[in-house]
Amino acid sequence: MADLSRYRAEFPTLERVTYLNSCSLGALSVRTRAAIDQYMDDWTQLGASAWYETWVGEIAALRGKVARLIGARPEEIAWAPSVSAALSSLGSALDFATRDEVATSELDFPTVANQFQVKPGTKLAWAASPDGIRVPLDSWRKAVGPRTALLATSRVCYTTGSVQDMRAVGRIAHDAGAQFLCDDYQGTGVAPVDVRAMDCDFFVTGSLKWLLGGTGSCYLYVKKELIPELRPTHTGWWANAHMFDFDVKRFAYWADARRFEGGEVNMAGVAGASAALDMVLEIGPERLRRATEELVRDLVERAEDAKFAVGTPHEPEQRAGIVVLRMQDPAKATNVLAQEGIIVDHRPGKLRVSPYFYNTAEENAKLIAALQRHRLR
Repeated sequence: MADLSRYRAEFPTLERVTYLNSCSLGALSVRTRAAIDQYMDDWTQLGASAWYETWVGEIAALRGKVARLIGARPEEIAWAPSVSAALSSLGSALDFATRDEVATSELDFPTVANQFQVKPGTKLAWAASPDGIRVPLDSWRKAVGPRTALLATSRVCYTTGSVQDMRAVGRIAHDAGAQFLCDDYQGTGVAPVDVRAMDCDFFVTGSLKWLLGGTGSCYLYVKKELIPELRPTHTGWWANAHMFDFDVKRFAYWADARRFEGGEVNMAGVAGASAALDMVLEIGPERLRRATEELVRDLVERAEDAKFAVGTPHEPEQRAGIVVLRMQDPAKATNVLAQEGIIVDHRPGKLRVSPYFYNTAEENAKLIAALQRHRLR
């Protein structure tokens, strides 16, 4: 932790509050704000010519940084304004004619399920979580069958912080002839990822949380070998390889993942996300993982010593950056803590705490002491 302490000064939020909510929104850094300010300056000074002089190149640079972070190639990365938009484009390109089921789990974030719940002719198969903390591999084996077109799930569970063995989950999908999508919005940045090693067909993540880039910048990975056969019908001008010909009668998909991009790009989001990724890559995924592991271990031990009901896996290798405490009224606890300048979040029946590399063990202690003092359980 000591070698990362110098980064703490880059986050002004930490001077005001005890911020333990990075899995809802990563703290804003000085360099990210500066990058957004530079975007505003470019807009002011260059006007529309900024698209050609700087912005198109910045989008390409961002794709390259994302590729480096997740073990992909730049041509396998598409930018999107949200995971929902990315999945809409991808989902429109998938074939559900002969296989009409999508397997997902009871613990997954609703975005993935919602995408396919409303898709005509598509059914959902649910992998169960007997303990409410994780989804065992046997549950996936029961959920996947001959009609499964896609297995879509999160590497890190947003309500418990449990980490799935994505290589094993993906193997279940592929053995059944299905494709495999990893939603890693809760994991990228706090836990190293290699999409090739996991053998993902598709992968989505975004800037909001551990990647520290704020809202409005998400990323879709599509395995290079699959791109030529996928033709999204949820599309737009940016998906056209001839976009700058301005020929209304001519459309041809990009040969790479840009075919999954839609319309106008949120350049303020790109600017902030790109600067934040510079910091993430500068520190490195392994160092981020070690720092967060240490803080999570410390927080779990303090919570257990204080007799709180911890709803996060006990095994360190199955935890990411989320610690969950089961509570009768977590919304009340969140509000009481906020009044003391301690920022956390809640989900049904659970107080969710998500420390990151810029936090300290002393902040963990402050949280537990406040919960005990207010008798919040």
